[in-house]
Amino acid sequence: YLACLLGIHIIAATGLNIITGYTGLISLGHAAFMGVGCYVAAWLANKGVPFWLSLPVAGAVTALVGIVVGIPSLRIKGLYLGVATLAAQFVLGFVFREWESFTGGVRGANIPPADLFGFALNTDTRLYYVILALVVLLLAGARNLFRTRVGRAFIAIRDRDISAEVLGISLFHYKLLAFAIGSFYAGIAGGLFGYFFRAVTPEVFGFTQSIFYLAAIIVGGLGSILGTILGAAFMTMIPEILRTVLTVVEQ
Repeated sequence: YLACLLGIHIIAATGLNIITGYTGLISLGHAAFMGVGCYVAAWLANKGVPFWLSLPVAGAVTALVGIVVGIPSLRIKGLYLGVATLAAQFVLGFVFREWESFTGGVRGANIPPADLFGFALNTDTRLYYVILALVVLLLAGARNLFRTRVGRAFIAIRDRDISAEVLGISLFHYKLLAFAIGSFYAGIAGGLFGYFFRAVTPEVFGFTQSIFYLAAIIVGGLGSILGTILGAAFMTMIPEILRTVLTVVEQ
């Protein structure tokens, strides 16, 4: 159970690190992006779309939402951009609660067990191997991204955006691309979250969860793939350890 949860958190935190750690764009609405992916995956699953297709579609739809939310980054940055993404967090939260035909409203939505080419992923152990494979694949993709021209452009924008623009790097293109890629990761994590718990409510993707992921990449180290893993592990395991310790103390 904890390994599955940790894997989901690592994927989501990696997406936020691409946006904030590597590109320098503060995002306080990452949990809402996860929510988009989760609800899209849930809706598709209930329509009979297979797991192997609903998950990437959920990521793609979330990437489109991320592009829309990232548009203010073309004009503002720093704390002001953080406030803009915070607004998106609350707007999407409102949509999750009120769009009952799609999200189930306050009651939430149920998701049928994942099925991969006839093999039912209806236990934590079975789903764990799928999550592990996706964690490895997406971490490798993020690591290799920053060896490419795109990744170097992200880092240049983070360090000196005006100088980057003078050098011919399109801020319009690369800032929106950073939001798209980071949101795609969040959408994949959200879809996995839905298939893992098989039930979701709007409260799960609130502002507190966005702060959870921001804290994870700060604790682990901004602009570091290894730091993302360590930060997500720390934020995931510490509450469980404290809960166990308190239970022992009370007994």
